[in-house]
Amino acid sequence: MRQRIIWPALMPAMLLTAIHCAAQVPLPATPAPGQVLVTGAVPDESSKAAMLANLRALYGAERVVDQLSIAPVSLPPNWNGYVQKLINPNLKLISKGEIKIDGTNITLRGEVANEAQRQQIASDIATSLNPSYTVNNGLRVSAAEQNLLDETLAKRIIEFESGKATLTPSGQAILDEMAVAMHKVKGKKVEVIGHTDNTGLRESNLALSQARAEAVRIYLAGKGISQEMVMVSGQGPDRPVAENTSADGRARNRRIEFRIAQ
Repeated sequence: MRQRIIWPALMPAMLLTAIHCAAQVPLPATPAPGQVLVTGAVPDESSKAAMLANLRALYGAERVVDQLSIAPVSLPPNWNGYVQKLINPNLKLISKGEIKIDGTNITLRGEVANEAQRQQIASDIATSLNPSYTVNNGLRVSAAEQNLLDETLAKRIIEFESGKATLTPSGQAILDEMAVAMHKVKGKKVEVIGHTDNTGLRESNLALSQARAEAVRIYLAGKGISQEMVMVSGQGPDRPVAENTSADGRARNRRIEFRIAQ
């Protein structure tokens, strides 16, 4: 009995496959860039609907391509519930990735931005599952281009005016350095991701993080970085890197992230 979740990514993309000994399932196709291709077999329509709903909520309905079939397959206890836990925002940190679920053995593969993410993702998955599941961490840190962006940013915070998408002079100075680094990774797309703390309404924070990511793209365009090279997204308060219970933690969560997208 085997289940797989796979997501090669230009933008976050995913191929989810559930293969069981009770049913013959064709080998999965390869997702197009930006696609979330879902293929395999589940036992009933409710399982299929729940899986697709979670994927569409995470990646956007326009990216999810449904190739799931219904078959008389046998599932481990509460398999549907555990798969729903696997479909979480951490998946969007991984590119060119794969999750294989073989019984209660889970193997992770793919690229992440740094070692801390590599360990945290596997740990979060392990703690969300029944103790009978084993997680094998085959994630790897992305190539030199990502390291160049990480080293240039050097964990500094690109600052904006409070509650606005207007860059401060210090924020502009950091982006001047980031522009130089991005000129060195030509041929690669870069995703600029905005994050906020959890103060205020989530919807407002999502909008603000998106607007700030857009402001970064516009500023970089003025430094000669093609807007086609830069993709933007706003994660709002959903991916904190520190506790929001202190001023320092909230400041660390209000950040811009740069990620090689191909």
